[in-house]
Amino acid sequence: MEGTGGNRAAIQPCVVALGGGGFLTEPDNPRLDNYILSLARRNPPKICYVPTASGDSVYNITRFYDTFTVERCLPSHLRLFNRKIQDLRSLVLAQDIVYVGGGATTYMLAMWRLAGLEGVFREAWEQGVILSGISAGALCWFDAGLTDTFGHPLQALRDGLGFLPGSFCPHYDGEKDRRPAFHAAVAGGSIPQGIAADDGVAVVYRGAEIAEIVSSRPAARAWRVERTAEGVRETEIVPRYLD
Repeated sequence: MEGTGGNRAAIQPCVVALGGGGFLTEPDNPRLDNYILSLARRNPPKICYVPTASGDSVYNITRFYDTFTVERCLPSHLRLFNRKIQDLRSLVLAQDIVYVGGGATTYMLAMWRLAGLEGVFREAWEQGVILSGISAGALCWFDAGLTDTFGHPLQALRDGLGFLPGSFCPHYDGEKDRRPAFHAAVAGGSIPQGIAADDGVAVVYRGAEIAEIVSSRPAARAWRVERTAEGVRETEIVPRYLD
């Protein structure tokens, strides 16, 4: 059954960047996953999980299907390791939502570029497919950020897909080294200024602008981190709690 309908080309591109939470880390708190589904124009929405950053973890894929059941959506997944699907463009453009999992951002981006997915995802984004993801799956849509792909300390990642300007930092309150490392990287100029999100926060972009910020946890926050002459300025943003 069709939902609100309309021409997908007329819809502003949308990215939903999760700092943390969702079905893998908050299995008993479905607020963010339900919210992502609610953004789709069609009912039931087609949603494709992309677990590249976790090496196409079977566990993560199983958890995805446990959460995004056929009673409320049309779920699928895309594996690039032992790949079975050849026409990636047709698969991605047929979706209402792409949901990218967390893991090793650098390896994920390399795999996507080898497979030609960078251009496919940009085309999908421009056509109104909602691009969402957690951690690596959120950071990847921005110009830059920090990655733990190579362990710790966190390292600057400057070759994101660049659909969204600036930098993004997930797990801002969930990993103790994230906040100081993000401040240092922005202050030192190794990455541009940007947005940080606590676990349980989703930052929603329409085009290149923030349209809404929501959370699955009452105390969770987002933060704007800007470079100044003295270092950085951090501005708290209170999300809308999804009750």
